[in-house]
Amino acid sequence: MNGHELAALLAAALPLLEASRDELRDLDAAIGDGDLGITVADGAAAILRDLPAGDESVLPAKVLQVAAAAFSAANPSTLSALVAGGLLAAAKGLGESAEVDRAGAIGILSAAIERIKQRGKSVPGDKTILDAMAPSLEALTHGPDDSTESLSLMVTAARTGVESTTGLVSRRGRAAWVGDRSIGHPDGGGTAYLRLLEAFQRAWSGTVALP
Repeated sequence: MNGHELAALLAAALPLLEASRDELRDLDAAIGDGDLGITVADGAAAILRDLPAGDESVLPAKVLQVAAAAFSAANPSTLSALVAGGLLAAAKGLGESAEVDRAGAIGILSAAIERIKQRGKSVPGDKTILDAMAPSLEALTHGPDDSTESLSLMVTAARTGVESTTGLVSRRGRAAWVGDRSIGHPDGGGTAYLRLLEAFQRAWSGTVALP
């Protein structure tokens, strides 16, 4: 996948993520301050506005850099900073590569996870977005070469990860303030990541037309 194709995939998938605003708001309101839906939806809309969709020579790293800047500027928050940091780390890893292959996709997700771990001072099990991201990386790393099947396995792994957070106590962010009251609610950040993967899956499979 080249940069132009990556931008087209994002342009098809992000409106679906934007549509999860109310679901994410309600999830976050149960154990946080309720701004997750706004952060994710506004960030997705900002990326859509700024995507270099018409530039057929754009590098994949540039697409990720644009996405990072747009998401961060749309709604300054802890999640925005984490997402932007993850995207920038992924872009740095790609460097001047003109294509993203399987190894590149693994590198993107690995770099994003490591940056989020560092900036968020969190690990899987803390009831954060990492509980969805880490298992999806495992699925991608050990999955088949077929992109469609690997993406399906990533979605399944992320969904299982999100479900596992329901019984956990939040250890990071505003949700950590409520302590044991966070038990019984899935993590909002992990759910947002799952919805992004599901959106990619629909766009990739042709359920949603690419621009």
